[in-house]
Amino acid sequence: MDTKKYSNILKALSHPNRLELFLEIVKCQEKDYEAGGCVISDIVKCFKIGAPTISHHLKELSNAGLITTEKRGKFLVARVNKEIISELNNLFPKI
Repeated sequence: MDTKKYSNILKALSHPNRLELFLEIVKCQEKDYEAGGCVISDIVKCFKIGAPTISHHLKELSNAGLITTEKRGKFLVARVNKEIISELNNLFPKI
């Protein structure tokens, strides 16, 4: 078990804004699965924080391995890393 890796993941999710951002990406990706990701500019409107702060939180989520991001033209698209989610599900099995 890679406790350092899981510690970084949980640390990234410990910030309320990052957790909300991550959950919005999950929700957006589930809703529009065929689009292959979540356009960040579509969900930024939900938050009352500036673009630089959103960018910082996205970087932290990406560094923890929770999401991947890519540029599509002028848009930034984020996807949930399903492998990490699966690992977390195994780490915290249902009781």
